[in-house]
Amino acid sequence: MVGRQRLIILLVVGLVLAALLVINRIPVRLGLDLQGGAQLTLQVKTTAEVKEITPAVLEGVQRVVEGRINGLGVSEAVVQTVGKDQLLVQLPGVNDPQQAERVLGGTAQLDFRRQKQGTDVQQIQQLYLVREQILAIRKQPNSGADPEQLQKDLKQAEEALAAFYEPTGLTGKNLKDAVAQPLPAGNQWQVAIRFDAEGGKKFAELTKSIAGTGRTLGIFLDDTLISFPSVSAEFAAAGITGGAAVITGNFTAESANDLAVQLRGGALPVPVEIVENRTVGATLGQDSIQRSYWAFAGGMVLVLAFMVFYYRLPGLIADLALLIYALLTYAAFVLLGVTLTLPGIAGFILSIGMAVDANILIFERTREELQAGKSLYRSVESGFYRAFSSILDGNVTTLIACAALFWLGTGLVKGFALTLGLGVLVSMFTALTCSRTFLLFVLTIPSLRRVEFYTPKSALVKS
Repeated sequence: MVGRQRLIILLVVGLVLAALLVINRIPVRLGLDLQGGAQLTLQVKTTAEVKEITPAVLEGVQRVVEGRINGLGVSEAVVQTVGKDQLLVQLPGVNDPQQAERVLGGTAQLDFRRQKQGTDVQQIQQLYLVREQILAIRKQPNSGADPEQLQKDLKQAEEALAAFYEPTGLTGKNLKDAVAQPLPAGNQWQVAIRFDAEGGKKFAELTKSIAGTGRTLGIFLDDTLISFPSVSAEFAAAGITGGAAVITGNFTAESANDLAVQLRGGALPVPVEIVENRTVGATLGQDSIQRSYWAFAGGMVLVLAFMVFYYRLPGLIADLALLIYALLTYAAFVLLGVTLTLPGIAGFILSIGMAVDANILIFERTREELQAGKSLYRSVESGFYRAFSSILDGNVTTLIACAALFWLGTGLVKGFALTLGLGVLVSMFTALTCSRTFLLFVLTIPSLRRVEFYTPKSALVKS
């Protein structure tokens, strides 16, 4: 029995050391309310085909937006409905709200078109160059050009380019995947795309029809020509098979990734307008973190002092188990990539109360056994045995509530449920393993087997 207790103690020591290593090596993720980020409000708009924003339409927009956020790699993002026709998007750690606006608000409708017969490729190249020059001038803050005239010229160039091509029926609906890839030379990037079975057939037929003719394949994004590659004569027999292609067009790493995210996320079922785009500062978040730390430290000190004062030696052992619990739980948050928010920290602190409650149940049962005249060792064993069912019932019901909150809740509510649920699981381990093992190990030390260390003598029954 003593050997088994020592093995468990060694296991606990190993877990503590591993937890310290994880906390030291991996930074904790903080939510929008703690580290700042971008917050956008999207207004969902009707069209000629969709005359009313129904819950189903709003849910479809929400799914596309969530897919694009996943592509951005933003952790613990919040996408929730506001009213009947708005979405609130919170992006922790995003310091470029304009990038978020481009990715979330763009329609990203991909369209592959065939250059019409009898048209000149050189004219396309010249118009494309004119359009690129207009875009370059618009990016210059002090160009002196008239913005309205530039916008008019840009629209004319894009409409002229579109007139050179005819639709083929191959669109982004046939897209299966899109990934940004660097080109071998320079800082240029491209977007590799892969079609489904139907799209692969259409792409093969399209490339077969223009292979070796000198005509180009126009790749349009939201009716804007972004690339117009030619197809060599070697594909005249069967076209480009395999259902894969690449999109080129002077992409940077950021713009290529943005396009890939938009394409993977799919086209929005209805247009959206970003009515608010603001950056949330982290100053308030730092203040909230400090207050949370003080609340956590103050609560822990009071709980630890009460446990020692009221439960004596078992209380001191419970304090040790509680500190181990806090350390292991925090390490689990870091290791699993849980993003801490203020509600999440609240759930963590609440789970500490659950851990204390388990120890209180055990020690109260132990006192009852001592008052009934049982030996110290038997009382401790019986205390854990009798308290187990109550601890299990309480923790299981809490876990069920956490599962319901996580499944049905959104955003910050999910963070609260996740941290509370993880805390409850770890608290069961520390209460039923650490506390029990430490207490039984202490009973092997003769100088610590005095009954008054566990309960006042006045509470014992005179036999």
